[in-house]
Amino acid sequence: MSFRGKLWVMVLSGAIAIYAVVGGLPFMGYVLNVNAQQPVNDAGAQLRIVESVLQHIQNDYVDDPNMEKVRVGALRGLANGLDPYSSFLTADQVKEYQAGKAISKTSIGAEFSQVSGFLYVISVIKGGPAEKAGLKSGDVIEYIDAKASRDVSLYDAVQLVAGESGTTVALRVLRSGEKPQTIKVTRGTYTVPKAESRMEANKIGVVKVYSLEEGESADIKAQVASLQKQGAAKIILDLRGVAGGKLEEAANVANLFIKDGNLATVIGRENKPTKTFAADPAKAIFDGEAAILINLSTAGASEAIAAAFLDRKRGEVVGEKTFGMGTEQQLFTLKSGDGMLLTVGKWASPNGTPFLGEERATMGVKPSVEVKRPDTPEPLDVESLGDGPVQPNPGATPTPTPTPKPKVAPVLEDIQLKKALEILGGAASAAKAG
Repeated sequence: MSFRGKLWVMVLSGAIAIYAVVGGLPFMGYVLNVNAQQPVNDAGAQLRIVESVLQHIQNDYVDDPNMEKVRVGALRGLANGLDPYSSFLTADQVKEYQAGKAISKTSIGAEFSQVSGFLYVISVIKGGPAEKAGLKSGDVIEYIDAKASRDVSLYDAVQLVAGESGTTVALRVLRSGEKPQTIKVTRGTYTVPKAESRMEANKIGVVKVYSLEEGESADIKAQVASLQKQGAAKIILDLRGVAGGKLEEAANVANLFIKDGNLATVIGRENKPTKTFAADPAKAIFDGEAAILINLSTAGASEAIAAAFLDRKRGEVVGEKTFGMGTEQQLFTLKSGDGMLLTVGKWASPNGTPFLGEERATMGVKPSVEVKRPDTPEPLDVESLGDGPVQPNPGATPTPTPTPKPKVAPVLEDIQLKKALEILGGAASAAKAG
């Protein structure tokens, strides 16, 4: 088979994957049984399967297939079979990406990923448009305006959410324990809050981090230095709700507390490290006891800090298992003008364990001291979301009820912070936090 023929077969394999998912399982079962003796991950065996299906498309499909549509669908399927962060880009999207226009659109102040094919809200920025509109961490977005998020890649979904400042996007949201609802978010500029700090009893300082974008590590350093001047002997670094950001910034923050050794790693093909971040002893400014707070909305760069603390035994990591994110992509352009945005690296702990896994069990960073909040939804059974509470019997005779008073959300005890304070010996502060 010629190289060109093999290339065409590989392109069509994505379409076949989609066909198998949406209704071709009996046929694909037959083809796979014929090739059952071939190793699943053998490229040659897979090519022969695809070649067989290609012959059926060419010889048996009822109409003359539109090969342009088949090619685009196939390429989308190829990327979809890899991970949420790899994506097929059309020629126009490639031009936008290369010109930086794709990232210049106004977002709504939220970090997204994919769960069960749906757009998933990892975290929302404090004070941003998403939070103001009522979007929450853990929300599953079923529709973006009239477009089903399950029908598009993560890249396309994020581009649909973003847009011109002042315009509105309607998001149909599935939320645990509630009926499906549509939340309209007005896109606009916002400012990510700077790191904040405060002193608790027993000389314990707390640094609340909101972002690890470029330059944020310097602000966190200033907060740590400020706490030291106030007499802090122990520090809690609160990374809950911090998603995205730069790995370099995470390494810089970890370096404030860890003065030697490896702090983070980027893993490439064959699990080989392609980049490492080593600590600089001159940049370490705090050697007292320290602890980290994490939750499900801790993702990406912030996971690197937690992993560094665990691997280097620098202090306890308290809270819930993190989301599991952190990749590096490279755009490969094709002769057609289209492109493939492929994951070429995974962010990992100092010992080389990636944060992104193939399933929930192998994703994220596990805390050394687990403390689960009752209001944290697990991103597992998306299909059950939106069932909501049981509604009254519609045939029953209605009875007059007084006008309900506006509901006030209960203030939940911060049991994770309380535990961290206890670990650092701040019993009085722990009681205050509760």
